[in-house]
Amino acid sequence: MIDATSSANANAAAASAAAIASSSSPGATSMAGAEDRFLKLLVAQLNNQDPMNPMDNAQMTSQIAQINTVTSVQQVNDTLKSLSTQLSSLQMLQGSSLVGHDVLVQGSTLALEANGKTSGAIDLDTRADSVKIEILSAGGQVVDSIDMGTQSAGRHNFDWDASGHLNLGTPTFRVTATLGSAKVTSTPLARDKVVSVGSENGVMNVQLQGLGSVAYNTVKTIL
Repeated sequence: MIDATSSANANAAAASAAAIASSSSPGATSMAGAEDRFLKLLVAQLNNQDPMNPMDNAQMTSQIAQINTVTSVQQVNDTLKSLSTQLSSLQMLQGSSLVGHDVLVQGSTLALEANGKTSGAIDLDTRADSVKIEILSAGGQVVDSIDMGTQSAGRHNFDWDASGHLNLGTPTFRVTATLGSAKVTSTPLARDKVVSVGSENGVMNVQLQGLGSVAYNTVKTIL
C-alpha cells in the first residue's frame, strides 16, 4: 500500500507537471527542457499513484494536452518572429532602391534646394474651381502665394522659387481649395530626395536630404 509520503509525492508531481505545462513566461527555460521535466514528473506521478485510486485517462490526457498546447504556441511564436525578421530584411532591401530618388511624402514642409528652388504637390478629393497655395515662413507669416486656378480632382504639382526671400527659415505651405462656396479637402505633399534608409525598433525610416527622417509609410510616390 502507498503511504502518506508517497501520496504527497504524487500530488506534488502532479502539481509540478501542471505548472510546467501551463508555463509560457519569457523567463522560462527552453521548451525542450520543459517537456523533459514534464515527462519525468509524469512518470514519477504514475509510479507513486495510489493503485486503489489511479489517475484516470482524462486527467492524464489533459496534462499531456496542456504541454502540447504550450509547445505549439511557442513554435508559432518562433515562426512569427522568424517571418518578421525576414520581412524586415526584405523591406530594407526594397527600401535601398529609393536612395537617390525624389519622393513625395505627406506633409507641408518645403525642402529648399541649393539654388533656392523647391517643389511640392497637393491631392484634391474633388474638383475645385479655385486653388490657392500660400507659402509660409518659419514664423508662420505668408511670404508668397501661388494661384493654381481651377483644378480637377487628384494630384497636382507646383514649384516655388525662394531666392527672393531671405531669412525664411524652413518654409511650409497651406492650401485653400473651394468649389463655389464649399471647401474642397486637400492633402499636402512635400518633395525631397532620399539619401538613406534605416530601421529602428522594427520600423523602417527614410532619411531625406532636407526634411530629415520620416516613416517609410509616409512615402506616397517615388519620382
